Formats: sequence, structure tokens, C-alpha cells
Amino acid sequence: MNVRVLISPADLAEMMRTESVVLIDTRDAASYAEAHLPGAVNIHEIFTYLATTTQEGLAALREAFAEAFGKAGLSGKEVAVVYEQSMTTGFGQSCRGYVLLRYLGYPRDKIKVLHGGYRAWHAAGFPSTTDTPKPAPARFPLASTQASILVDLEEMKKAVADPHIVKLDVRDVDEWIADSSSPYGKDFCPRKGRIPNSVWIEWYRMMKPTPAGQMFKSPAEILAECATVGIRRETPVVVFCFKGARASNTFVALEEAGIADVRLYLGSWNEWSRDLSLPIEEGLPY
Repeated sequence: MNVRVLISPADLAEMMRTESVVLIDTRDAASYAEAHLPGAVNIHEIFTYLATTTQEGLAALREAFAEAFGKAGLSGKEVAVVYEQSMTTGFGQSCRGYVLLRYLGYPRDKIKVLHGGYRAWHAAGFPSTTDTPKPAPARFPLASTQASILVDLEEMKKAVADPHIVKLDVRDVDEWIADSSSPYGKDFCPRKGRIPNSVWIEWYRMMKPTPAGQMFKSPAEILAECATVGIRRETPVVVFCFKGARASNTFVALEEAGIADVRLYLGSWNEWSRDLSLPIEEGLPY
């Protein structure tokens, strides 16, 4: 099913006039308080939540975000539109919201990401507000069974051993070369390095500058970037970063470009590196 995820400010403004829309602002509280889209609710935990992919960790994730999205007013009938400041200043957090909603089973055709984020909305001349809405809570339609777009730790171990699956690391260059363990600080995790058998495209490469800020490249340009590490439309891909935000940005880019089999390892380096029994590659890559 080819469902477009990205929505332009103009198309969103029209949708807000004609459909039931819940706007989800993923920025920090100070940015939200300064100005936000009219009616938007603030769920910064979409970015800050550090998930583990054990059975217990995923159960806690599902409970936390089913509650948060329900409080925002999502019942399954509304279109959820997630946004951040811009496509690079938020480390992919709006796309992480998209991935979480998909994982929880929200209808795929009712999840959108504002392309360009708040910066693009403001640049297009659409209104903002400082008013804080009080949405009517809803019962979030948490799916009980579904084909997951996420890969857990056990599945990631199998993927590492499978040469037919591309393991795509999209962290910043200092993390890829094992100089830093995370964006939270060089020594935030106990080990620096790479998941074995992975390839690397820094997440910024999926975007390019425009007058309204960074935007995703065209599908053809994204496919050209992917081809540099052997990814084609039919290639199965598992994408990861440190905690799944930058990887979510890349996940959306790959889906928008028509790559059919993309999954995300949400635990990413934060989880993998903390299990000292798991192998890593250290030092400069060759």
C-alpha cells in the first residue's frame, strides 16, 4: 500500500479545515510555549523516551504511548499529524512519532508528518498560537496483534547474521567511527563502535536545504544514496541509530522512496552496546 506520509504546510492547512485532525508537537516544552500550531498538543516524550526491545520493554512502551496518544484525543478516526522544529533540528523526532503510531496499530492512512516541521509552517505564513488546548481524552485503538515494523533484540541478532538483510546505521560520523557512544555524550554508553556487518549512511544525507529549511530529497535522490551501500527497492533493510529517532527519519525517507521492506531497530546502539555479551566493531572502519 503506497501511502504518502509527508504533508506540506498548505495541504495540512486545507486538511485542518475539512477533516478531524490531531496535531502533535514533539518539541521541548519551552519551544511549544513560545509558539505552536493552533490546537497542537505537546508530547515531547516521543523524542526523550529510551526504549528497550525486551518483551517487558515493549509492553511498557505500548502502555506509555497508548495513554499519551489517547490523552491527545486520538481514537482512530482522526488524522494524527506529527511535527518537530525542522527535519534536522529535532533529530527525526516527528518521524519517531510516526513510527510509534504505526507500531501501536494506528491506521496507516491517518498518520502524517509535517514536511519541514514548524519552521516550514511559519515560513509559509500560516498562523501560530500560544494557547494550550484541552483535548477530550479518547480511547486509543491499541492493536493487539499486527505485523511489526520494529525489530527487537533477538530479531536484530538474527539480522546481523543474515547477509541478505542490510543493517543500515544512520548515526552521526563520530559515532560510526567509534569516537563517541551517543549524542548524549561520548561516554554515555559503556562501549563505542558499530553493530557488526552494518553499513553507514549518515541520516543528514536523506535531506537537502530549501528556503523553508531542510527537506527530504526526492525518491530518486534517496534511492541514489541507498545504492551507495547496496540498497535497492527490493532489499530488506533494518535501520538503526542510537535510540531510533534519526533512524525513524531515515525509515520515512526509505518508505517514501518506495523501498518495500524496511524495519527499525528501536533499541538501537543504546540497547546493543549495553549488553556486553554482544559483539561490536571498534576503531576506525575499513
